[in-house]
Order: sequence, then structure tokens, then C-alpha cells
Amino acid sequence: MKAWTALLCLLLALPRLASAEDEPIATDRPDFVESSDVVGKGRVQLETSLAWARDRQGSLKTRETSTPTLLRLGIADAWELRLETDGRMRLTTDDGSARTRERGWSDLSFGLKWHQRDGDEATGTPGLGWLFHLDADTGSGPFRGQGVRPSLRMVAEWEFAGGWSLGVMPGLYRDRDEAGRHFTGGILAAVVGKSLGDRTRVFVELSGEQLAAARHGGSVTTLDMGIAYLLSNDVQIDAAVSRGLNRNAPDWSWTVGLSLRY
Repeated sequence: MKAWTALLCLLLALPRLASAEDEPIATDRPDFVESSDVVGKGRVQLETSLAWARDRQGSLKTRETSTPTLLRLGIADAWELRLETDGRMRLTTDDGSARTRERGWSDLSFGLKWHQRDGDEATGTPGLGWLFHLDADTGSGPFRGQGVRPSLRMVAEWEFAGGWSLGVMPGLYRDRDEAGRHFTGGILAAVVGKSLGDRTRVFVELSGEQLAAARHGGSVTTLDMGIAYLLSNDVQIDAAVSRGLNRNAPDWSWTVGLSLRY
């Protein structure tokens, strides 16, 4: 236990020693809408978390635990490479007569982000970013997708007086349904944020992470809210809760996270 505590303290200290004069860390969590910013050339950023989801449909209850993690590598001033996964997964299903438990690893997603331009509060010009990802079928058991699934998202971010902000993220993805048929689905989310001083940010978000016809699995929409707090310019902790707005989304989900920039 002492060794793990010492390691955690070291991980928290290293980012502070690395860049005390930098701008505060900009993360892609805990909201669904990504940031338009990249980490910067030569920088490494780790965003990791624990997440829980609960759902009930009639007599069927499901509980899911995951460890969503994103690794961001700055390869140029406006470009970054990304490796993302939901990590270690545990799914418990209870239909009233029997309970099953499944464990495994989720798929890996390989991505690239381009920061097209900075925003300008004076003129109302939004910051713009583009993200291209390839989800690969590298997971295990029930957590494995079908084949390689590409997605493209655009992020627009506006900054307003008083610490208010607005982010919008439309996108498209390509996937296969349970019958193996290829289809194209949509992504659309919007988040309103408010800075409470220099270190704290809160947000409310409407998220459509999956917009598809019923024959292709249907849409998944949620209402999200959360908070992020800067321990230093390079260390952020956060928490969020989501309420499902349709039958395909979990009734409730929660997450707590830690982000480190090196």
C-alpha cells in the first residue's frame, strides 16, 4: 500500500515540475463533447477514469463497470495522436431468475486530432477542431465490436464573458449492426460550461453519442452534468453523472477521473 501511495504522489508531482508556467490543461473529459485544443508538440497527456452504468428494462437489470482511458501524444503544434479505450470491463446481468457476470477488455480506438484554429471571444469566432478515429475489434467476449469502425467529428467552441462557454460536436460514424449489416450513424452533442474561478468548471450537456435507426440498434441520448477541478496547471480531477433519455441509454451512469499532462 505504501508503494502505491508513493507512486501516486510521484505521478501527481511530475506534471507540476514539468511546466508550471504553461496554460492550464485542456481535457476531453468528463463531458462527451471533445475539446478543440490539442496537447502541443512534444507533450503527453493521460486522461483516465472509473465509470459505472446501471439500467433496468422490465425484470432485466444490468450493471457495467469500466475504466475509460485516453492517451494523447502531441506530434505538432496543431496535431495529436490518440489511443482510447474503455479499458477493463465488467458486466453483470440479472433477469430475475439468474445472474451472469462477464469480464474482459474493450476495443482500442486509434485517432488523430487537428486543431484548425483558436477562438476569439471579441469577434465571437469559435475554436475549431477535427477528430478522426478508427475503432478496432481488439476487445474480448461481449465487449468486442465488429471489424474496424471509422468516425469523424468536428468540434466548435465559443467563449463568452463571465466564464461561460458553449461547445457543439456533430459527427458521423460507420458500424455494423447485430445482423452484420454496415450502416452510417450520427453523433450530435452540445455542452454549456461555466468557470467558477480559475480552477473550477461545471457543465450541463445534451449528448447524442449514437443516432441510428431502430434496425441498427437505435439512438443513445443522455443528459449529463459534472465538474472539473484543477489541482495544478497539469493535473485535473473531475466527476460527472448522466441520465438516460431513451430506452437504449443506461438509466444512470457516473464517472470520476484524473488527467495528467507531461
